[in-house]
Amino acid sequence: MTIFIASLFLPYTVNFQVDQSQERPVEPTPPNAGAAITDTVTPLPAAASLFEKNNPTSHPALTPGATTDHERIFANSVHKAESERSGYPFPSSAAEAQLLTESEAHSPAWGATTSLNQPPKASTLIPPSPSILKHQDPIISPHEKSVPTKPSVSAPVPPLGAKKPRPGERKISFSRAEWTIETAEQGNGGLRNAVRSARDTGSLQDMMWVGTLGMPTDALSKWTRNDIAERLEDEYNSLTVFVNDSDFDGHYTHFCKTILWPVFHYQIPDNPKSKAYEDHSWIYYVKLNQAFADRIAKNWKRGDSIWVQDYHLLLVPAMLRKMLPDAQIGFFLHIAFPSSEVFKCLAPRKELLEGILGANLIGFQTDEYCRHFLQTCSRILCVEATNEGIQMEDRFINVGTFPIGIDPTSWDKRRKAFDVESWVDTISERYRGKRLIVSRDKIDSVRGIRQKLLSYELFLNTYPDWADKVVLIQVATSTTEQPELEAMISDIAMRINSTHSTLAHQPLVFLKQDLAFPQYLALITVADALMITSLREGMNLTSHEFVYCQDGSYGDKKYGSLILSEFTGSASVFGNHALLVNPWDYRQCSEAIHTALTRDEAKRKEVWEALHRAVLQNSTANWVKSFNETLTNVWNEQSSREIMAVPRLSVPRLIEQYKGSKRRLMIVDYEGTLASWGSPRSIILTTPQRAITTLTDLTDDPNNVVYVMSSRMPEEMERLFRQVNNLGLIAENGCFTRAPNGEQWTHLADKDHVQTWKSSVSQILSYFKDRIEGSWIEERHCSLVFHYGSAEDHQTAARLAAECADHINDACKTQQVHAIPIEGALIVETAGTNKASAAELVWRWCLEDSEKKEGTSKPDFLLVVGDNREDEPVFRWANKLKTAKGVDFAMTVTLGSRSTEAKATLTQGVTGVLSCLQQLAASSVKSGPVS
Repeated sequence: MTIFIASLFLPYTVNFQVDQSQERPVEPTPPNAGAAITDTVTPLPAAASLFEKNNPTSHPALTPGATTDHERIFANSVHKAESERSGYPFPSSAAEAQLLTESEAHSPAWGATTSLNQPPKASTLIPPSPSILKHQDPIISPHEKSVPTKPSVSAPVPPLGAKKPRPGERKISFSRAEWTIETAEQGNGGLRNAVRSARDTGSLQDMMWVGTLGMPTDALSKWTRNDIAERLEDEYNSLTVFVNDSDFDGHYTHFCKTILWPVFHYQIPDNPKSKAYEDHSWIYYVKLNQAFADRIAKNWKRGDSIWVQDYHLLLVPAMLRKMLPDAQIGFFLHIAFPSSEVFKCLAPRKELLEGILGANLIGFQTDEYCRHFLQTCSRILCVEATNEGIQMEDRFINVGTFPIGIDPTSWDKRRKAFDVESWVDTISERYRGKRLIVSRDKIDSVRGIRQKLLSYELFLNTYPDWADKVVLIQVATSTTEQPELEAMISDIAMRINSTHSTLAHQPLVFLKQDLAFPQYLALITVADALMITSLREGMNLTSHEFVYCQDGSYGDKKYGSLILSEFTGSASVFGNHALLVNPWDYRQCSEAIHTALTRDEAKRKEVWEALHRAVLQNSTANWVKSFNETLTNVWNEQSSREIMAVPRLSVPRLIEQYKGSKRRLMIVDYEGTLASWGSPRSIILTTPQRAITTLTDLTDDPNNVVYVMSSRMPEEMERLFRQVNNLGLIAENGCFTRAPNGEQWTHLADKDHVQTWKSSVSQILSYFKDRIEGSWIEERHCSLVFHYGSAEDHQTAARLAAECADHINDACKTQQVHAIPIEGALIVETAGTNKASAAELVWRWCLEDSEKKEGTSKPDFLLVVGDNREDEPVFRWANKLKTAKGVDFAMTVTLGSRSTEAKATLTQGVTGVLSCLQQLAASSVKSGPVS
């Protein structure tokens, strides 16, 4: 079985060996994002090249207002590494994977200059049209209009929009250049580390990456593309997805980064300068997702599994489901998922949700994101959201939490390197006698660097005695051009150092660069605290790395404190063991810094041990194992419920089992099963004579125990079935039960509890009733039903009803109440009572009768018949009863074609049910009572 892992960027890309006489000047290799662990000690470059391509031969910009040159200690590391290449060579092969991790995959701008020789992005790509009425099809470069059968001898056609060469300047031919496969600088490091770790441990063996090369490809001939794709597939287990440069630019630069990324991080692009909603790049997002789905479907075989990763590919699951109905599809979102109020601001909100719901399993980093997704589906798609997932009309989609972490094994190996120990000694010596607070962030609007610096400034002003004893080292890398934000941060940094610096001390070291990996590892090893103030973040693995390195393996410092924003996914992993802060509360952040610096070692050790356990529990290996096992289990369970998997009921076999049994228990639903649905407002309630006759024939047999279950109230059930003797009744979906020939009803729901929640829920329902003309509220003994099927604007009514259900489920969760949407209505009832709980009580009564009455056997035949979602709990109960309590024969039957837990189906509706029951009754008469 192959596992296809679809991510926007492959872990590999291409480096072209361009003739130096033709090649443009290339900057020296910048610090990279870390390499895979090998047997030799190799210094791993820093993560800067993932985000910004700095020139390592130049010094970084010094901190504004700095009085010392502390930054140069880190800048010199690059020169030192370059001068010692014989002992510590930079990684260069594609086999060397990244180690520094970023869970959000916030990659550098597509087409940006890298350390590799790659085709340039066309200088004049056609942007998405500002008018939704003037969408243009993605452009196709001229060379794609014909497919060459062999390499072209003539000069290659330039990419569309490329600049014309100047007189005397030679053009570079990438299509005819030699090339090699290299480690990609773009992509999701956390995902790659997880996959590499799982492959190393043998828990993920047969897998295939699916993604793009992360570089412009219009300049490449079809022949070159095919060669690259074949080599990646044969040697690197990678399927390459090729799309036009304009398609990729519209998808990634415009839709993903301009619209999806901000909204998912609660940054609504509604300011006057934003052009997000004039950017109709949706067509490109759809086209790239379709390209991924086509590539996977072409290579998929029965039994294979598909894992779709992150917000770039939200539509792929549904596209694959349409092409591969039986496929095992999992989707995992590495970033945050916003609340429904934020998500509904997206224009294609329904399409995005329906795209995700094509999966069998949907995974999120935290329970909060899981809950947001369920609420959003309930409100926007008007579907039933349960704690386990989403109930659609034809299938159920499981939703779960799978926090991703780091790979401790790789970190253990890397920390043993000599260069790490050397940097620990160097940094410790430079900052001897100082307390170090460390931060590492990208400079963007969601990382909270501004809030962090303001909080640190407040700390220095509040506790002046610490001004010459503490240093904040802020490592900052740029991902996008945000001059206003960078200027604001520079002003704050200058103010801090201008106010609190002395000739011998600088309280803030602001590094607008990333570090070589040995430096980064050494820095988080010797730090007294790590401070993360993200305004919203999917997980934040820097906090995990810091905790893991604080075990005292190097130097005297250990058990450092973690100051962590409550808006990161890691906050749910670490809980109150970290110093959780609201980044907008500068006073709270300031006090957290003071707490971190003044804790005694015993307290720090106690907290660190709890944090360390959380890191180990949420390792990359555990993430892969948990997601893989859960996906397999839910797919097997869902497949058993699929329409095609549920066979038709074999009536002859049912009759055979019936005739051979000693005592039979039959539970049959009323509405839609024994009789067609009638109006809830009908004053005169009647049961068809055929149903009355059939039930009478069954109950006349003393070996039969027959119950009818319904959502009707007890008094209605009594009127409906007063003509049938020896008939047991289950009313209001299990809240009331009456034994055959019994006079008293047994209450399964607590009366006082029901009256308590009814008063609060009634107010909510009344509010929505006033907003939906034609709707009305039906009050039952233990439930409330909000009917809106007669509303003139049914679409608006359904949307408001879904919002009402979501509101009730949120507000009344602690009262054990839930709202369930059905066709044209909303049922609000006690969560702990249903038809299954009533069936369990009926079963106990049958067992008690067999013990009390001599000659009475316990039931060895069980038949349950229903027709809708409310009957699924009793189906589930009956199926488990056969396994757990050894019932000789148990059959669950549903009507029609739908996703169900029933073991068989009848397609003739009410007529088919009555016909089947009549045949059972007739066989009982012919054979006579069984002793």
